[in-house]
Amino acid sequence: MNAPRLAAVLWDMDGTLVDTEPYWMAAETPLIEGYGGTWSHEQALSLVGLGLEDSARILQQTGVRMSVDGIVDHLTDEVMRQLATAGVPFRPGARELLASLRTAGVKTALVTMSMRRMATTVVDLIDFEAFDVIVAGDDATRPKPFPDPYLQACEALGVTPDEVVAIEDSPNGLRSAVASGAAVIGVPLMVSLTGAGAHEIWPTLEGRTVDDLARFHAAHRESAAATEGSIR
Repeated sequence: MNAPRLAAVLWDMDGTLVDTEPYWMAAETPLIEGYGGTWSHEQALSLVGLGLEDSARILQQTGVRMSVDGIVDHLTDEVMRQLATAGVPFRPGARELLASLRTAGVKTALVTMSMRRMATTVVDLIDFEAFDVIVAGDDATRPKPFPDPYLQACEALGVTPDEVVAIEDSPNGLRSAVASGAAVIGVPLMVSLTGAGAHEIWPTLEGRTVDDLARFHAAHRESAAATEGSIR
């Protein structure tokens, strides 16, 4: 049986498509300090890739006396304010690769734990129609690292997980994408991806092409089929 061909590429947003992680950290620190707490860079890194509700509960443990929804709304508003002021900081090569996928007719989805209103703000600032589907944090039945967001994106696109490549920058995101059955590329930014399960690590998306993604996908699926055959 032939291996499935690449039908779609699923993108994480924060840290993968756009380098907004510093914006989140800049929103977290004054909020925590305003309630008398302290927040280190290492603690901030621990939230990278987490669902916003899970992150909010951790912030409550530092002394932030707000509801989970209140914290999520506050952080989202602050990051959106920074986006409006500083613009959308695309990661190197991300915009170009995304545009080339659209030109090639490969389906695309944005799979993010940010709220939909923030995701649509980022997408609306891209100067071409970038995504067929958005699955945001308030859409997911369960957040990353559960596979649900990626499975929901596949269903919405009308593809199966073995037909897609997912691109992620965080361990939680990688675990989510791998658990869904996708072929997964890790592009590290602020945290190490060692041991998080990426099928391949690319130091950057700069210079990468649709053909690179198709070759990676084909090689991964051939390897997976060979492994399955040996087990049988």
